[in-house]
Amino acid sequence: MDIDLVIATPDMMGIVGRLGKVLGPRCLMPSPKAGTVTPDVAKAVTEAKAGKIEYRLDKTNIIHCPIGKVSFGPQKLQENLDALMGAIIKAKPAATKGQYVKSCTLATTMGPGVKINVARFGA
Repeated sequence: MDIDLVIATPDMMGIVGRLGKVLGPRCLMPSPKAGTVTPDVAKAVTEAKAGKIEYRLDKTNIIHCPIGKVSFGPQKLQENLDALMGAIIKAKPAATKGQYVKSCTLATTMGPGVKINVARFGA
């Protein structure tokens, strides 16, 4: 499958729900929480093409998010990393005290991780 994102309207979720066994394991299943189930499909497609940042936490509060592909150059990857870290730090709840991001490691899909200094992002 050569699909990056699936967007659906609420009335079509009954039909798209049948594809759950295929879309679910690939994290492509539309959901209202992610903004991919919406009555305004044109707006959702425009946001997706503009590069809307979507990140998730796993059970141990680790954020997993792609910042680029092999074809991207170093400058584009740096811009994407800066945008992601900016969004994460901006999402910090006001009641949270102390260091919000404790560590950051970048890794390719099956490669070794490289530690990043989080102080440079103002975390």
